[in-house]
Amino acid sequence: MNIWEMLAVFAAGISAGAINTIVGSGTLITFPVLLAVGLPPVTATVSNGLGLIPGSVSGAIGYRRELRGQGRRVLKFVVGALIGGLTGATLLMSLPSTAFETIVPVLVALALVLVILQPRISKAVQRRREHSGTPARSDGGPLLFVGLMLASVYGGYFTAAQGIIYLSLMGMLLDDTMQRLNAVKNVLAAVVNSVAALFFLFVADFDWTAVVLIAVGSALGGQIGARIGRRLSPTVLRALIVVVGTVAIVQLLLR
Repeated sequence: MNIWEMLAVFAAGISAGAINTIVGSGTLITFPVLLAVGLPPVTATVSNGLGLIPGSVSGAIGYRRELRGQGRRVLKFVVGALIGGLTGATLLMSLPSTAFETIVPVLVALALVLVILQPRISKAVQRRREHSGTPARSDGGPLLFVGLMLASVYGGYFTAAQGIIYLSLMGMLLDDTMQRLNAVKNVLAAVVNSVAALFFLFVADFDWTAVVLIAVGSALGGQIGARIGRRLSPTVLRALIVVVGTVAIVQLLLR
């Protein structure tokens, strides 16, 4: 890479770190840039996953205030994220690169619909619980655990928009604020990126220059994203998720 290509990758890392912390889908910025500077698709995917680990950790640290009181359910979700992330990374190494391309836009579109309908769905679920006298579970029950684990399989394979899927599932099945759910999303993304990247270290080729540039950039972007994200109202945050997710779908369809 020449100096201009390195600057482009670094700038993409900052942008991806910020967007991942606020919403998710930062990979849709870094991945095309890595392809543009000449990296093969699988090498770009692996290098991107390794580089985004500091950004995910930085975003989770930036949201540490919103994580207070959520330790038990976060630990439970992390177990599913570990299993799912490792499974997804294994699939990336064993399946053809086109295997998930057709289903990814559908998953993202479904997640966006759930994000838009989340307030109504949450109210309907709450009314049903009140009618039946069943107390709400603080961890969302087995359905949420399985859903997050499957989303982590996708995240370990291709990280784009995994945060949107996490937020849609948790928003539908947990009675909590969007900011607190976003904090949990950042932890899960950090776990999936880390376990997938550690797996890739032993079985895949990667570009250390790209990894370092994205790592430093995404760590800076994570802190920027945390400062901006926690100031957004639930309505604005939900609207931003929809906008970013729509752009993600368009980009995925045009690839």
